[in-house]
Amino acid sequence: MRKGSIERNLTEGNVVKLLIQFALPFMLSNLIQSLYNVADMLIVGYYSGTAAISGVNIGGQVTLILTNLIVGLTVGGTVIIGQYLGSGDRKSVKETIGTLLTFLLIVGIAITIIMLIVSDNILWLLQTPEESYQQARDYLDITMLGTVFIFGYNAFSAILRGFGDSRRPLIFVSIACTINVFLDLLLVGAYGMAAKGAAIATVISQAISMILCIITLIKSDFVFDFKLSSFKFIKKHFITIIRIGIPISIQNVIVNFSFLVLTTIANSMGVNASAAVGIVGKYNGFAILPAIAVGSSVSAMVAQNMGAGAIDRAKKTFYTGFALAFSITFVVFIITQIFPEQILSIFDDDPNTISAGVEYIRTFSFDYLIVPATFCLNGLVTGSGHTIISSVCGILSSIGFRVPIAIVFGIVMQKGLGGLGLAAPIASLASCLILLIYYVTGKWKKNMVI
Repeated sequence: MRKGSIERNLTEGNVVKLLIQFALPFMLSNLIQSLYNVADMLIVGYYSGTAAISGVNIGGQVTLILTNLIVGLTVGGTVIIGQYLGSGDRKSVKETIGTLLTFLLIVGIAITIIMLIVSDNILWLLQTPEESYQQARDYLDITMLGTVFIFGYNAFSAILRGFGDSRRPLIFVSIACTINVFLDLLLVGAYGMAAKGAAIATVISQAISMILCIITLIKSDFVFDFKLSSFKFIKKHFITIIRIGIPISIQNVIVNFSFLVLTTIANSMGVNASAAVGIVGKYNGFAILPAIAVGSSVSAMVAQNMGAGAIDRAKKTFYTGFALAFSITFVVFIITQIFPEQILSIFDDDPNTISAGVEYIRTFSFDYLIVPATFCLNGLVTGSGHTIISSVCGILSSIGFRVPIAIVFGIVMQKGLGGLGLAAPIASLASCLILLIYYVTGKWKKNMVI
């Protein structure tokens, strides 16, 4: 790594040490990102009640789907940038960044306009409870106004990780979370703005985080200079971004849509069930973040190593990642099974909400035993550029398992939230098995980027 550079070579050195050094800041970033969402839920719940919790959950899930649409493209950017760095092609790195940022800016503006027009229709389709409808509408409309900032932050974080830097994204998200909590307390607590205040806090904190990120990169020895002339489409790189990123985006949207089906079914069971599913969803963000962080770190390391032609090192990265992620999520599973009431009561003291949440979290939490293998296998496949397989796998597990199981147990058999919770671990298991079969075939070893 050159002096003053943000780049980090992930193709040399001890794999275990490098993965932990890369994954730990990534894990902390995800932890703090989850605190973002939980801060909204906790503060809104404390000051504004169950209807506001339901509103933030429903509006937040729609926002999450759109964010994940773009995260797919940014993950594709991480893979492409990592592979070009591994092969030493710095010109293609700069052109890829310029193309990615230009495309995201245009898409961000377009999505903002469209969503502000159709937000009412979306909330109606989700069977939003009448008590929380206005709260959900406020939260969704305001967060949509900050789409460009949310997209921008995710893009810069992904670019930095492609360079092997997971430390700076941690710093920026820490700043954003601190601002977000302060503004939540001010707007929701002091001024009583409920879901609307939580949404404003989220948008402002993301905007500040993105601006600080740009300023830092401009002052660093960064390959992209942020001049207007550098923001342009390079056709071949745009095609590569789309080819690698779109399958991940489609997968992310369908996976999140399948969880939205769970929310919709819970909404039909009443406001307590809706709030319970929202609370467990927020807790789940913490519970699976070690697996997500390690899986994404595996992807970034594999990308650089595949670019350098180090296939055995890429394979060792996967094994190391799985062992690390499972050792953490197994402990989380045990804690969740032993203390479900205590976990849920942190968010809401309504006994009906807690009772519903315990039923849901006991079955849902079996997912924590499966996701380490699923995410690390996915990281290996994605890092080598085989994102179509990753996408097909995610879509099949969602449409083929999560949604049907949710409908069968939640609606047809009327098994309540306990039956609804089984949809997540069964879908993850299906996804894991498909990826494992692909891994065994060895087809992932063929580089799909360079």
